[in-house]
Amino acid sequence: MSGEPPPGTGDEAAHHAAYLSYYREDLIAGVLALSRDEQRRARVPSGWTPLQLLVHVQHMEQRWFVWRFLGEDVADPFGDWEGGDPADDSTWAVDDSRDSATHAAALRAVGERTTAILREHALDEKVAEFRGAEHDALDLRWICFHVLQEYARHAGHLDIVSELGGGPPRD
Repeated sequence: MSGEPPPGTGDEAAHHAAYLSYYREDLIAGVLALSRDEQRRARVPSGWTPLQLLVHVQHMEQRWFVWRFLGEDVADPFGDWEGGDPADDSTWAVDDSRDSATHAAALRAVGERTTAILREHALDEKVAEFRGAEHDALDLRWICFHVLQEYARHAGHLDIVSELGGGPPRD
């Protein structure tokens, strides 16, 4: 991973894209650095695994940028949740028939789509269709900040789980 994006990384949208890529790659690297068993082992009382975290951020990013902002249909916008509904006290789900590299590739593909969206749309553009979000006047800038805070929070979670699993501290 190349490190935090430097100041002056293009315009505001390009800077958002660079930070999203930075956190996305940080999470991917952190999960892939774990053994297969550690990727699938829950180390915290809430019961999630690092691989489930990887799948969650893939669906989360797609949900915000493609499903909510663009208003496009996606196969399963809540596919990261058991039963497909986070409101019913579900836990994160993962397709165990797919390995971590496949899940990482899927997340990177979502990231490429996000980068294209940020290149092609103004940050003050509003969501195309209100879909399940608690706010009805969301713009692309707000979505960027929201997704960035999700990534930052989950990167911290992965730091803790990696250390609990005997791995070295993550930067």
